[in-house]
Amino acid sequence: MISQATIDTVFETARVEEVIGDFVQLKRAGSNFKGLSPFSDERSPSFMVSPAKGIWKDFSSGKGGNSVAFLMEHSHFTYPEAIRFLAKKYNIEIEETEQSDEEKLNTDVRESMYLVSEFAKTYFHNTLLNSEEGKAIGLSYFKERGFTNETIKKFSLGYSPETWDAFTKEALGKGYKMEFLESTGLTIAREDRPFDRFKSRVMFPIQSMSGRVLGFGGRILTNDKKAAKYLNSPESEIYHKSKVLYGIFQAKQSIAKLNNCFLVEGYTDVIQFNQAGIENVVASSGTALTPDQIRLINRLTKNITVLFDGDAAGLRASVRGIDLILEEGMNVKVCTFPDGDDPDSFARKTSYEDLVAYLETNAKDFIQFKASLLMNEAKNDPVKKADLIRDMVTSISKIPDRIQREIYIQECSRIMDISEQVLTSTLAQLVQKDITEVGKKAKQEQKAFEIVKNESPVQASKVDVLYRLERKIIEILLLYGNKTEEFEDVFLRTNGEGEIETIIEKKEYKVYQRIYLSLQEDEVELANPLFRDIFNDLIQYFLQNEKLEFEKYLMHLNSDFAQEVTDILMEDERLVLHNWEGQNIIPKTKNETISQYVSETILTMRWYLVDKIIDELKNSVSNEPGSDNTESMSMAMDYYKLINSFSKKLGRVMSRYS
Repeated sequence: MISQATIDTVFETARVEEVIGDFVQLKRAGSNFKGLSPFSDERSPSFMVSPAKGIWKDFSSGKGGNSVAFLMEHSHFTYPEAIRFLAKKYNIEIEETEQSDEEKLNTDVRESMYLVSEFAKTYFHNTLLNSEEGKAIGLSYFKERGFTNETIKKFSLGYSPETWDAFTKEALGKGYKMEFLESTGLTIAREDRPFDRFKSRVMFPIQSMSGRVLGFGGRILTNDKKAAKYLNSPESEIYHKSKVLYGIFQAKQSIAKLNNCFLVEGYTDVIQFNQAGIENVVASSGTALTPDQIRLINRLTKNITVLFDGDAAGLRASVRGIDLILEEGMNVKVCTFPDGDDPDSFARKTSYEDLVAYLETNAKDFIQFKASLLMNEAKNDPVKKADLIRDMVTSISKIPDRIQREIYIQECSRIMDISEQVLTSTLAQLVQKDITEVGKKAKQEQKAFEIVKNESPVQASKVDVLYRLERKIIEILLLYGNKTEEFEDVFLRTNGEGEIETIIEKKEYKVYQRIYLSLQEDEVELANPLFRDIFNDLIQYFLQNEKLEFEKYLMHLNSDFAQEVTDILMEDERLVLHNWEGQNIIPKTKNETISQYVSETILTMRWYLVDKIIDELKNSVSNEPGSDNTESMSMAMDYYKLINSFSKKLGRVMSRYS
């Protein structure tokens, strides 16, 4: 594991504007930077970076956080991968915490396998581009397929020489150990003579989402009937074919931005589509689609469009993967190409505009696709038609969302000309029979939907006022909590003549102390659970730390806390997006009068709470004849006077909240 000291050094060294500037074109906007959102298509910038706070906020998608959060959102790194990426960028040596001998061995083995695989990728790529054999055989093959030099470089395509042990000799000569050449499957060990697994093949490196080389696919170019056309690396500590998608490293940003993933079958399908301008495409590499592969896509988008060639037998075999996609709660469409074409050949001969138009026009919802595919087989056979309908309802039963299931049942009823009642009854039997975890989740979602639906609008608006006030308190703590300000203390005192007089004393407090003492004095606890937890966490942080460093503070928060804190910290940056200063409109900054801002916020909250007490007193008044409401009315009048005193202190007339 990466040591805490290394993590601290990374956070202290990394500059958020430099990290994000590698991925987003930023322009200075006052003390901040702004740019176009990397998470959505837009023409006006809504993406803000605050170097002073060390955080960023994308107002179009709602995402935000520190440098590490950006890398996790944008490049889909895990937390350790993001830390390692930043450490490499800033030349920070990574210290590992003490591990057991077994943990060290496992880590060393995996890391050695990664290093061997990275070396192999570089070796095969250089052989393709620089050796006479590589250029004559491998490079000419890729050129025949229409791949440009830029595409070959982007996918690190390569060539493994015809000599039996060319790669193995080179790797051993560079100091790589035979055990790792063998465990990655790059070398097949024989007692007499080890040899290269991929000899005389063009090479396709298979990378993880973060870009690490996991394994290889190799295509033979000769007509040797005894040899497999395509050969993949064997399963290993780092390569599990059921958990990998070819092209995911190159496609991840486009998939997330366009909110859709095209799923194809082969390496060249991915590469040809990419070269044609459609980058959000990955391949299952000829294996049957697995839940792990689907979940990999699910990290980036909820939408999958499966692309099939026109081969009917292949369609029937591949359509089984659709149920798996539905079961993961994802939306799936299907697009087929004309007979004789596959994604590779179709993209090669079609312009970008025509390709995009074809995909948009021919992508069908899975229910329409399945019906059109199987109806020809059923034709006028009632038994086959019944089986087809049952098969379609089975697919619908895999969908976790209840509303979506209802819509698909209606669509199936229309297409198959059968009553919704029969389909719903069949669906209910299937769902009841197979109560999976997905089914449980759907019920929870439905229950939550009903609770929200039954909430009254009046309740929502009342909670909203308090929500805004409590959010403002968190904002003040985050922005000014450790600042020392002069506040007025007001208290009553009896003078020498026995008269009560008001005394105003000015005293210095830390802002967080003033807020904490004020809420304690009123015996008030924040009503919103998230704000209450953040408030308590901040108070504890201020008690233990001299200064609030935003990046470090965000680092120790859970994801819900961190997202809310980022949203609050970047709220003011909306002003910069609207270029008020360029229009000679200068927004008032809160740090000009921090103590006044704090006092006004606390007073406004007291006003709100007193207003609620008045409501309760009014509701307690009885209209029954003979009822004595004197005490309630008297208390209400006292509270009205209190509101008037708040009004004088705030310098404005206060209207009732309710």
